[in-house]
Amino acid sequence: MALPTQSDDFPGWYQAVVKQADLAEPSLARGTMVIKPYGYGIWEHFQRAMDDRIKATGHENYYFPLFIPAKLLEKEAEHVEGFAPEVAVVTHAGGEDLEEPLVVRPTSETIIWATYAKWVQSYRDLPLLYNQWANVVRWELRPRVFLRTTEFLWQEGHTAHETADEAIAEARMILDDVYADVLERVLAIPVHKGRKTAAERFPGAVETLTMEALMRDRKALQAGTSHYLGQNFAKAYGVQFQGRTGEMEYAYATSWGTSTRLVGGVIMTHGDDKGLRLPPAVAPYQVVIVPIYRTDDDRARVLAACDGLRERLSPARVKIDDRDEHRPGYKFNEWELKGVPVRVELGPKDLDAGQVVVARRDTGDKQTVPDGEAGARITSLLDEIQQNLFAQASAFRNEHTFEPANFDEFKSLLAEPGGFLQGNWCGEGECEAKIKADTKATIRFLPLEPGTVAGSCLHCGAEARERATWAVAY
Repeated sequence: MALPTQSDDFPGWYQAVVKQADLAEPSLARGTMVIKPYGYGIWEHFQRAMDDRIKATGHENYYFPLFIPAKLLEKEAEHVEGFAPEVAVVTHAGGEDLEEPLVVRPTSETIIWATYAKWVQSYRDLPLLYNQWANVVRWELRPRVFLRTTEFLWQEGHTAHETADEAIAEARMILDDVYADVLERVLAIPVHKGRKTAAERFPGAVETLTMEALMRDRKALQAGTSHYLGQNFAKAYGVQFQGRTGEMEYAYATSWGTSTRLVGGVIMTHGDDKGLRLPPAVAPYQVVIVPIYRTDDDRARVLAACDGLRERLSPARVKIDDRDEHRPGYKFNEWELKGVPVRVELGPKDLDAGQVVVARRDTGDKQTVPDGEAGARITSLLDEIQQNLFAQASAFRNEHTFEPANFDEFKSLLAEPGGFLQGNWCGEGECEAKIKADTKATIRFLPLEPGTVAGSCLHCGAEARERATWAVAY
């Protein structure tokens, strides 16, 4: 079935790619999804890369329960208010009403900090550097597979520190050395790093750091956040320790997370009208070999050569598509749709000529490679494709980043072509809210390091206090 084009129907294109590439499908409960093996394979490779980096920075994994006593959320009023519309509550189980309702985990700060109160007694117990891989539930009103679902998979880090400086450095290190590194080097998605405005911060956070990416429909995607929580949760849940002077002090906190929405980000950053274009680092199959034959004798000879090539390509993830029920042309189209970075075509004529035909998904280019050089050439090609997808995505983002001279131009550029719009902002929440109400654009990020701003606010004309970047976002 032909895909809609991105230019005519981007949401339809996205849904069709998810379905036809066999990534995921809606499940029986509204807003939930089944992640199918090919889609889960992308998540697994992302997860492995992220987990390796998290552990390399000294963090360990643990696991906390899915169910949280509702009374825990009530202790942190700002946190509760922020999540109240999304929280699912269990009031009946085991054939009877529960004495105390249980919240289905929307995030884990509350139960984790209630537990940290038992773990922390002295400054010698700090820091606590932990992460968990889990599922969470947030009651989503407008679900879209991978991007916004009622239940999704993620990692959430929760750390406790002796000082504010340590916690602030932790939040920044996660954003720079872990999150941005995985997004750009593994998913090949260029990101802007910055601070959220007070209106856009995580509930209960003192500061929220974010990384923002631009999709091919010129909408922004929040790709991950890292929060400095100050002492808010420590005070709410009584996490105190005896400090170096003997006085009792409250711990400082961070939390940070990325989720399966990044699978959607890979689709929308790199995909084209033919389907997926997967970065080799997260592709379930990096190379697919399509054998071409007509007779049984040719089949045995060609498949033996395919096996030999697969061995030479190790440790690359290689699939030999030896299905006899489909013709080569069908297989070419299917693997193109599924975004496999490199396709190899190998038939009797190629064997006689001592060559293989190699096609790259990112550009569509084909080349004939001597058989003896195929292993090394394909291996280097995977690196080239990874770098090229990042370069293409970076160029697209740069081409769709604008500095409007006034608010009329702001609205015009936002409508067509869309993208990131950068300009001066007065710093007032009322002005921010009016821009959002008028255009649906939100401030995606402020610079990580606040600086002096000259000039007036793009919207209201008041003296500017910040440089802001706006976009319409998922």
